[in-house]
Amino acid sequence: MAMQQVFRRIKEVAATDIPVLIVGESGTGKEIVANAVQEMSQRQKRAFVAVNTGAIPRELVASELFGHLKGAFTGAIADKKGTFEEANEGTLFLDEIGTMSQKVQISLLRVLETQVIERVGSNRSIKVDVRIIAATNENLETMIENNEFREDLYYRLNVFTVELPPLRDRKGEISYLSNYYRERFNIELNKNVTGFSPRALEALEAYQWPGNVRELRNIILRAVLSATNQVDVKHLPNSVVKP
Repeated sequence: MAMQQVFRRIKEVAATDIPVLIVGESGTGKEIVANAVQEMSQRQKRAFVAVNTGAIPRELVASELFGHLKGAFTGAIADKKGTFEEANEGTLFLDEIGTMSQKVQISLLRVLETQVIERVGSNRSIKVDVRIIAATNENLETMIENNEFREDLYYRLNVFTVELPPLRDRKGEISYLSNYYRERFNIELNKNVTGFSPRALEALEAYQWPGNVRELRNIILRAVLSATNQVDVKHLPNSVVKP
């Protein structure tokens, strides 16, 4: 199975403190892999802080990562710790790393090299001990060629890479994942859906899953919510069920 190779890679790197770069299409489960690295590391009892840098306005990413002082910019009404301080002695997961501005990339590179941060609006250095796991669905090498991503930062982050294959290339895992989410949602929704009809499972395995594991999770959630005894094709969206 494709994921067995991923798990082997996780085991290889988990006990170290070196940075990890997780690459794969959106929805393939990059944060799950980051969590697994944390749980198998010596930092497992420390904080795991996840930041989706692509979901933060670009002008606020530096404040989110490094913190700020009151009055550092419009809207900074109080001092604020950044995620580096929150993750001190633990792990910081930076998702969608390719969305960072060049200015923030430079600051991140400096932190990776020195393990020292400065809050926005301050010149006081704060020492941090943070393990970095980054993730992207972008081709960072292409971004480097287009002067959109710093080459020095790329090599600093890309010490150890975990590649997540898309779900369409992991057909043998769809039955396992579907039943995993069915059992999980049975508990969350107080349901007793016992399984999948052969036709439903055939439809799930034939589908191409453009949204990957995230799409599968959402479809199984809706199916468990509407099913009584087992999930049948009528509980799946039309996009999944071929006529």
